[in-house]
Amino acid sequence: LAQRIVNAEVPDTLMGKKVKVLEMSELIAGAKMRGEFEERMKALKDEIIAAQGNIILFIDELHTIVSAGAGAGGVDASNMLKSALSKGQLQCIGATTLDEYKKHIEEDKALSRRFQPVLVQEPSIEGTIKILDGLKSRYEKHHAIQFKDEALDTAAKLSEKHISDRALPDKAVDLLDEAGAQKHLALINVPTHIRELENEKNRLAAKQKEEFEQQNFQAVAAVRQEIITIDNKLEKEREDWKKTLAEMDKNVTAEDVANIVAEWTGIPVNKIQETEQDKLTHMESNLHKRVIGQDNAIIAISNAIRRNRSGLKEKDKPTGTFLLLGPTGVGKTELAKALAEFLLDDENRLIRLDMSEYMEKHSVSKIIGSPPGYVGYDEGGQLTEKVRRHPYSVILLDELEKAHPDVFNILLQLLDDGRLTDAHGRITSFKNAIIIGTSNIGSKSISEPNKGIGFAKTEITKQFEVIKSLVINEAKKLFKPEFLNRLDDLIVFHTLTKENIRAIADLMIQNLNKRLNDKNLSISVNSKAIDKLAEDGYSEIYGARPLKRLIENEIENPISMKILTGDFKFGDQINVSLKGGKYHFSTKK
Repeated sequence: LAQRIVNAEVPDTLMGKKVKVLEMSELIAGAKMRGEFEERMKALKDEIIAAQGNIILFIDELHTIVSAGAGAGGVDASNMLKSALSKGQLQCIGATTLDEYKKHIEEDKALSRRFQPVLVQEPSIEGTIKILDGLKSRYEKHHAIQFKDEALDTAAKLSEKHISDRALPDKAVDLLDEAGAQKHLALINVPTHIRELENEKNRLAAKQKEEFEQQNFQAVAAVRQEIITIDNKLEKEREDWKKTLAEMDKNVTAEDVANIVAEWTGIPVNKIQETEQDKLTHMESNLHKRVIGQDNAIIAISNAIRRNRSGLKEKDKPTGTFLLLGPTGVGKTELAKALAEFLLDDENRLIRLDMSEYMEKHSVSKIIGSPPGYVGYDEGGQLTEKVRRHPYSVILLDELEKAHPDVFNILLQLLDDGRLTDAHGRITSFKNAIIIGTSNIGSKSISEPNKGIGFAKTEITKQFEVIKSLVINEAKKLFKPEFLNRLDDLIVFHTLTKENIRAIADLMIQNLNKRLNDKNLSISVNSKAIDKLAEDGYSEIYGARPLKRLIENEIENPISMKILTGDFKFGDQINVSLKGGKYHFSTKK
């Protein structure tokens, strides 16, 4: 408003008016005696009235005038301003939040009548870019850098997409400010060789002082000569550095802004900057490195995520919602972990809820937090709090069939609208999350003997389609139609074959080798030993877990014992072979 008055871009009634800001904290500060604050307030009011409408008073945090200075029977600021406001002697603009307006100003009916509420909405991305364009010169001057247009666009778009708990343009302005500060610090950062010379100079200065105190004047002169030499070097190096600084790129790019978003949200920057095509083209092959078999499941999840990430998904729906069905030990939970590692570069970003902990009706409150008046109200929900802190996550709802039916009701709006309202009334957005539920429903149908076993591949496929329909029918009996209808896909896992178990045995040995590498040891298991492990560890009913237990008993236990007894030492390579049907361990330096 002040800028427009200066630029004469206002109606005649506003021309020549001055906008004055009232700082309530400064007005109250130091008012020790009763009546001192009222005296200041009256003088201020008289000055504004004397200006005959040429002063527009602006009060930031308008709610602070309520009860300001009202201690010990004094009159507060709002009551002193009411008469002037009602008579039109004082023109005032106040700014406050909706919550503060409701709490402080609406309660005082007389005060709320004096003001006309004007709701300031959050600007669009296009509006934010215009605001940033207007502000950029101020930040460019402050940080001594330049903002590229792409940086403004990226700040508006990425802040709107990834930072959900703040509003535009505030969060976009902060992004630009921090990106500018980071670029400025990178430019003025003193090179290592100059710092080393300065450290050497300080060391010599200390030595010179020590020699002088011992009256060793010849050594003092020698050290002084060394200091002069370093000073000359420093001067030359600083001149060169200044020339380099002048030639350095001072432009803040979209990549710089994306780096700040990565710091704020924990999303790896390459995952934001990479195009969707580059990121997801090789998704299947990456997931197959950890999840053996289950081609149907991996292809279905990859296709659904590619569809959603290509911009075809609805704006506020989660990135993907899946229900994985199948017997125990076939890789349902492992697929969720592999997905977290692939999409977020960190398996630990997986938010896991074991639904067996939500078997009681009241356990719904664990997800969104306890209601007001109950113990734990201030703690927030186990799911909503985690997603607010890490909006980009893979959420695993493990053993979904064990949860109380009321839990599914709370999940409905999460799956459909990508949002949950917690006990504090805060809306948590799930639009950047992938939600995966797992269940053992229908495992009997899948692992039933002779099911899915045939000589021709087409026959196996036909059998699996029959099993799939049986499992989905069982799921329909247990889960409500409105829950199943909101999922992107129901994916049925098949039992693991002997070839799958052989590949999983290889994978488990590789993981064991990684753990041994931390101890500066390595392991090599020959193919016959791995074949034996795969054969003994195969179980159609229990999946890969018996193999894991077998490797622990037959390989890991003997190795740990030999490490403790000193048979295997630092830097050894452990060779495992099969001799007489038993595993034989030897070392190679």
